[in-house]
Amino acid sequence: MTMIERTFLMIKPEGVERGLIGEIIGRFERRGFKILALNLTRLSREQAERQYEEHRGKEFFNDLVSYISSAPVVTFVIEGENAIAIAREMAGATDPRQARPGTIRADYGIDVQRNVIHASDSEESARREIALHFGDLMKEDE
Repeated sequence: MTMIERTFLMIKPEGVERGLIGEIIGRFERRGFKILALNLTRLSREQAERQYEEHRGKEFFNDLVSYISSAPVVTFVIEGENAIAIAREMAGATDPRQARPGTIRADYGIDVQRNVIHASDSEESARREIALHFGDLMKEDE
């Protein structure tokens, strides 16, 4: 069954620094997704902590928060059929070495932390992350 969904994506600092913004966004557009919101920003430490709240207390949490708030990122929201699952599939496995060839992380990822892109992993995460970064964008559905 196909569903029109929205999901949150973030091009991480090394993706921005390496000039991959156009290439990554273009992949989603070529797959037929509509870009609903896009922002080049630098996350504060507090925003980064809220972004990765589910990892608080884990060994890598502080390094992840420091990294993600160290330089500009691009946050964006896409809309389309099965957007959450397809965006995750396009991103590839968290570890670029395990990602399927042709995925964003396999093509551009460096390691588990510097894996170029974040993609919401569920409808609940997508709603929370869109609200965190883009305020009321999700409310027009309700």
